[in-house]
Order: sequence, then C-alpha cells, then structure tokens
Amino acid sequence: MGISDWSGTSVNWAAALVAFKQALAPIFPRVETWRSAGAFIDGVLSGVERKTGWMLAEQAGLQRPYRIQSLLGRSSWDSDQLCTLIRDQAVDALGDNGVLVIDETGFVKKGDRSVGVARQYSGTAGRIENCQIGVFCAYASRYGQTLIDRRLYLPKAWAEDIERRRRVGIPDDIAFSTKPAIAREMIASALDSGLQCAFVLADSVYGSDYTLRRMLEDRGQPYVLAVRSNQHLRFLQADWGLIQTDPATIAAELPKKAWTALSAGEGAKGPRLYHWARVSLGWATPEGFERWLLMRRNLRNRDEIAYYFAFVREGTSLADMAGAAGLRWTIEECFLRAKDDLGLDHCEARSWHGWHRHMALVMAAALVLAQIAAEQRKTAYATDAESKRDKTSPDRTAA
Repeated sequence: MGISDWSGTSVNWAAALVAFKQALAPIFPRVETWRSAGAFIDGVLSGVERKTGWMLAEQAGLQRPYRIQSLLGRSSWDSDQLCTLIRDQAVDALGDNGVLVIDETGFVKKGDRSVGVARQYSGTAGRIENCQIGVFCAYASRYGQTLIDRRLYLPKAWAEDIERRRRVGIPDDIAFSTKPAIAREMIASALDSGLQCAFVLADSVYGSDYTLRRMLEDRGQPYVLAVRSNQHLRFLQADWGLIQTDPATIAAELPKKAWTALSAGEGAKGPRLYHWARVSLGWATPEGFERWLLMRRNLRNRDEIAYYFAFVREGTSLADMAGAAGLRWTIEECFLRAKDDLGLDHCEARSWHGWHRHMALVMAAALVLAQIAAEQRKTAYATDAESKRDKTSPDRTAA
C-alpha cells in the first residue's frame, strides 16, 4: 500500500511523514543530505514504478540523480543509526512485548559487480540464482509489523577476496558469517537495547542452530523456532530414559487424541486452522521455563507437518504457542509490501554501504506506513470495544 492510498483516513499521513522526517535530522550531519533522505523516502512512498536513482530524482524535481546517488554512496551518515531510530519508533507505534521475527530474502542480480552477489539458493526464487541474500529482522504485534534491521550475507568467496572487498568498500572488520550468526548479532543488538518481546521466531535455517537457541535461553528469552523433520533430538522419558530420535518419528507415533485443532492466526479468509500437538522435552531448563517439541499438521494432508522447538515460560498453553508460531508469516508480509510497493529490491548501489543505506531508507518509508496503520487499528479496536460496552451496559439493556 503506497502513501497515496491513505487519503481519507482519520490519520493525517502528511503530518506523520513530516514529523518522521524531522526525527531523521540528527542522523544526517549536513542539511543537504537530510533533504536528500527526505526526497528518497517521498519517492519510494510515491507511485513511481521503479525506485531507481533517476526515477526518484525526477519525482523530487531534480534534473540529475546526483543527490540520490550521493545519499547512497559518497555522503557521510550512519545507516545503522537510522535502523536504531526505526526500531525504537516501531516499538512506540506497535507496542511493547511484540515478537521479533528473523528471515532472509533474495535479490536477483545480473553480473558479478554488486557486493555479495553469487550463485546461491534464494528462497524467494525457490532455486539457485545469481543474487544477493539479506538477513532481516522484523518487529510485529497485534497492531502491525515492520522491518527493523538488515544485514547483507557475504558469501565466503567474497569475504576472502581482498580485491573485491576493496572495490565495493567492505569494512575490514566484516568477516564471513553464517546466516544464523548474523541473526544472533541482530537479535542480541535488539535485546541489548532494552527491547522487550514475547517470542523470537524464525524458520529452520535459524531454529536448527544450537548456538542461537542457547543464546536466547541464557537470556531467558522465549522462542518458537522451526526445525527440520530430521533434526537430531534427544530427550528424557520417564519409562525409557534417554531417547534419541527425530521430530518426524515422534509425530508418527502420537495418538489421534494428542492433536488439537487451533488457529495459527487470522488469514485472508479467516482463521488459519491446523492440528497442533506438543511433546515435553525432558531437558534441564532454567527455573520458570519449559522446552517443548511443537508440531503443526495440515487439516487435509496429514503428511504435511511442520516442527518447532519452543522455549517458553511455565504454564504457556498450546494455543499460545500455536499463535506465536503463526506470527512468523508477518515478516513475509513485510518483504512483500517493501518489494512490491517501496522498491526494496530496486537497489542500484554496488557497494556495502550503498546496499545497507538503501535497505535502511526503504525500511524507514515502510515504518511510516506501519505507524499510520497502527493508529488506524488502535482507533478501530477502541471503537469496537466502546461499541461492545454500549451493548452490554445496564442502561442500554433496560432501555
């Protein structure tokens, strides 16, 4: 949804956009750079089909794309500082105790000059492509969702090639990191900032990483992380002692009564219903916490089962775990909107800083829309709650 689609709403989007751009001023040392950032955000929120330097410059009334290109390349400003502002404002808009969601997305590219581009698997394309892969973190609550952090995955061939690193300006302190290691850094940064979240969510690329799970458990941070069907699993059973197995084997042996139909959240056609089951993992846990193997089965195709490791507070219900697992789709919604409407995948910059700056600026534009949507939902929820109170009030009943 573009900014033009908000006309007629009760939220003054123009005022919201002006206020947000004012908040950006401390990030940009020069007023010209700050104005260029504002023009960039205005451009990606506009109806311009391609969010390239030339198109954004034309939208801003500029004769040449120099200012937009300089914003992503030569100018001096810290895109990580912008992400910090995005994160803080996202929590303010969407409310405390939401969820953090980690996932990656691919950016198909031609040639081999853009930083990090390589023949690698892209879940976005569903196959091996010549592409860049970015690892992202989103924050979501009942009021909406938005991306709050990003990091380009740097293949080992790039990380070890001194000449290629120099050409695209990869900082000396950036070494090869796996995607789960990148995720750990982003999650730790968010939690260290004081952000409170009910759960951390991710797919099996990240859920299968023991180091990530251990980091969250050491912090007392609940999670629901997807794992593969053949994930090696050891747990204690009262009658049999230590058992070594995998999630698929456990699911196959569960009795029919172990499965319960529950919603994984609202979809386009109503509640997304699945069969859910859980098995306690008898590992030692910190006081006040429990570990579970959580399973989600398709109602129509019983062979279609997803598996999760859940580290939750004592007393957390199966329904709450199912609801948390279902929130992982929110980051997919973020990717869809940011690519289709805001040009997240229109990045022309080839450098390390250019890529991270483009992503951060598009995320800033997405945050503005998330703020407006959150205000709309809060107003709608308040109106609905007021209506329900009126219907059940003694005065109205007596009348």
